[in-house]
Amino acid sequence: MHVTKSVLTNLLRNLIISVESHTEKFSTLSLPVQRKAVLLPTNLSSYYQQHFLKSNMAEDAEAGKIAAANRAVDENIEQGQVVGIGSGSTIVFAVKRIAERNKHANLNLVCIPTSFQARQLIAEHGLTLGSLETSPVINVAIDGADEVDDNINLIKGGGGCLMQEKIIASCAKKLFIIADNRKNSKVLGTTWKKGIPIEILPMAYKPLQLKIMELLGGNAQLRMAARKAGPVVTDNGNFLIDWMFDGEQDWDHVNKTILNLPGVIETGLFLNMTTAAYFGSPDGSVVVRKQNA
Repeated sequence: MHVTKSVLTNLLRNLIISVESHTEKFSTLSLPVQRKAVLLPTNLSSYYQQHFLKSNMAEDAEAGKIAAANRAVDENIEQGQVVGIGSGSTIVFAVKRIAERNKHANLNLVCIPTSFQARQLIAEHGLTLGSLETSPVINVAIDGADEVDDNINLIKGGGGCLMQEKIIASCAKKLFIIADNRKNSKVLGTTWKKGIPIEILPMAYKPLQLKIMELLGGNAQLRMAARKAGPVVTDNGNFLIDWMFDGEQDWDHVNKTILNLPGVIETGLFLNMTTAAYFGSPDGSVVVRKQNA
């Protein structure tokens, strides 16, 4: 009999509820397993929530990403196209789908990367790597997003690739965004709480922090690296500022204000650039939101 992970998870949850309901004081149990003790936490419900629910949420998000990527690729990638390849976790599934279709149909695509990651994905899947120098006009670009609003405006740049992503998007006749349904918001800032990414010249980071806060309020934070000393450095050798904001914003005003500051290279606001956004759910269904729809 085949037992799915979700069934096992539910069984474990029910077992935890049963144990806790019959034990007034559940401290720690030592169970001998191959001469080693397994310590069970005092609060099993909390442990379940932290580990198993988190795992299920990650699996649900991945299922949504796969569903969105597959549908976007199947509906928009055609033979002989120049294709812009975005960056991030969701684009991995799009490139995989493109490679599967290319293997069976020989699509003869030229793929233009938006980052080091995208370049590696193109090479690993045996697709033809191109550049804007040889293919300055892109038929279709596929990319992810950190958040998408009702007007399919985007926040991008959580992975630090916003400048090259925006260049590729600007060269594309059509831009398709793929994401799991967590990224689908009414207004920007609803679920994405890490601010608007801004790529800047390193020498200007301090005055730019001060000027952005003076003009727009909020908090402009230099993005620090997690596994190196000092700030994050982009593929282009620049720094990133994340502008933390409160409430709804006039995004055209915000974008223009930031871009007018000397030292700013690009923002993670992608306004009026998207043709359609695909949002995948864990059950495999996909919601498509189109421009002017």
